[in-house]
Amino acid sequence: MKHFTKRRLAFVVAAAMGIAGCADDGKDGADGEDGAPGPGPNPPVTEVAEVTHVNVIAHAIEEGQVRYEFEVTNEDGVLVDGLMKAEAKFAELTDKGIVLNRDGKIGGYTDTTKEDGAELTALGNGHYELIAPMPAVTAASEGIVWLRVGGGESEIARSAAIVVDKPEMIHTTTTETCYSCHVDYATSSMKHPSYTAINLDGDADFVAGCLVCHNNVSRAEEDGGYATNTLQKIGHVNHQKFEQDFAPTNCYTCHAEPVINTSIAGNGCTDCHTVDSATSIIVPNSDFDARAFHAQATNIGLAERQAARAEHSTVLSDIYVNDLGEYCTDLSLYQGETMLDIEPLYADGTVSYAGGYMHGYNNKSIVGRETNSYATSFKGDGSKTMCYDASSFAINAAQIMASSRLTFAHGDDPSYDGVTFTSYSPVFRIADSVVTDYDRRHAVTADSCSTCHNDETNYHKNGGYSQGGYDCVACHNNGQNRMSSRHISLEGSEFASQQARIDAGYTVNASYGGEGWMAKSGPAFGPMIHAMHWGASQTIVGSDEDGYLYNSSAELNAENCVSCHAEGIDLYAIPNQYMRAKTLGVNEEGGPDTNIMASPITANCYACHDSASALHHMEQNGGEIDAKVDEVPVWYEAVPQESCATCHAEGKSFGIDKFHVFER
Repeated sequence: MKHFTKRRLAFVVAAAMGIAGCADDGKDGADGEDGAPGPGPNPPVTEVAEVTHVNVIAHAIEEGQVRYEFEVTNEDGVLVDGLMKAEAKFAELTDKGIVLNRDGKIGGYTDTTKEDGAELTALGNGHYELIAPMPAVTAASEGIVWLRVGGGESEIARSAAIVVDKPEMIHTTTTETCYSCHVDYATSSMKHPSYTAINLDGDADFVAGCLVCHNNVSRAEEDGGYATNTLQKIGHVNHQKFEQDFAPTNCYTCHAEPVINTSIAGNGCTDCHTVDSATSIIVPNSDFDARAFHAQATNIGLAERQAARAEHSTVLSDIYVNDLGEYCTDLSLYQGETMLDIEPLYADGTVSYAGGYMHGYNNKSIVGRETNSYATSFKGDGSKTMCYDASSFAINAAQIMASSRLTFAHGDDPSYDGVTFTSYSPVFRIADSVVTDYDRRHAVTADSCSTCHNDETNYHKNGGYSQGGYDCVACHNNGQNRMSSRHISLEGSEFASQQARIDAGYTVNASYGGEGWMAKSGPAFGPMIHAMHWGASQTIVGSDEDGYLYNSSAELNAENCVSCHAEGIDLYAIPNQYMRAKTLGVNEEGGPDTNIMASPITANCYACHDSASALHHMEQNGGEIDAKVDEVPVWYEAVPQESCATCHAEGKSFGIDKFHVFER
């Protein structure tokens, strides 16, 4: 074959045109039909990508290799030339599950930097073919096909890991079940966030991305997988470190479908059970669903608690005045639509607690407890009546409302282990007996607590996790003035030294629960939740020779507010009312300062953003954490002057939605 240079080719073309011209008789013929459009100008090309996108065109699992064809663009959609590095993995589906063996006996992995590694060929602008040699792979192999490009010494950023293909039903956990707690693992500070994989549509494929390395068979086994920790061990064992009220045996939390393995001796089951102990409990069949089996196990009690939660409800009546001038409300218990009789259930121990509180109410907020004392009686219709003597009221607010708690007994201590139902009465105006709806703002989703705290028990004191902490507000409200802190023993045995305890912030003399130490937390409900999960001191549970020990929320990304606030936060909708805030100050005796209060948005933000500079910014814009209660006539009628929403409301240039995640 002859090869022409560009210059010689141009000469030949020109000569041919000249010959054609000499043959012309000077008369043009009729115009022909328009030809097809040409290819147009060449698309722009670059060799730089701050964000690298990969469009997989095709792939094939072949004898001894996996072949990929793909296109690479940058953050502006411009084709990227000069790609030098690409990585490929194939985790094979075996009779034991997914395996990627480090010795190359099962599956395979390679990249273009290895000797005899993958071969990367440019097929055109931004268009590449990668041939990844994997000797153990055959054309009949099935498994997870994985790809990643970029990185190294080039100016082409490393792309996200991509799950190119995977067999159906190789895992029954899903991205959605994992992300219900972890939201967006790729943005977290946990292990290997950069390995969070996407699928060909660009959506997260979290489980398959993890399963590529954290196989179903441990590296410790013969011809085992890539990592020592299998994915099922991470799910079954590592999650048992969850600090409070998480049941690994609530399999439905993670497994959206029935588990694949039904062999007691197989992977997954042996993470928690010995083969002998497990086979003595159950012999699985084709219809066996491990999720239901664990939920229904009597020693776990999950199904019993779930049934109690699903079947029952409580209602608290309007407040009314009895013949003695007391303010009364009636508590009713229902099973479905049938009203039950509380008195015999309480007498036989089925119900361990049925009580209530009378609260002051102002500006759509609970401003504290009027009294703990009430007289009780049971009506013939099955309800329980609670009457409160106004002479014992502590706040004397113009409006009052009641709350109730009814607990079904479970476990050794039902106040912690039981199933509690909380109800709130309508609001009663004392001056004229006008009744209006209880309308306290509650800006979290109903499952925001129970998604992670999944064992259907209470947190403490007959208060549970249902309806996004609806129970908690009865005590943790604007006026209750709770410390809301972890309680450390007087000797500080939870810490490696007394100095470690002091440095962690546990320096406030405990005001209840015996001698010991507490740390600053957050007042009321929202700030308390923020502080307990992400605050500086409340996340610290102790220390050892290696440093501080943190609670389970350290495994979550605090920016992902969508975990609880799925509908966002409207700063303008927050009632502009102070919160009693003894948890934010210390008096001269070293105890909580009961004479201070905080403005509401500042209290919420300061629970996480607690640096001196952050507080200074809040205070410059009217925020307060130490306003004096005794310097205003009625603390809950005083109007805070913070202006946070002016700049930080959603949609503003510096809105909270610019720095926090409110969408999944």
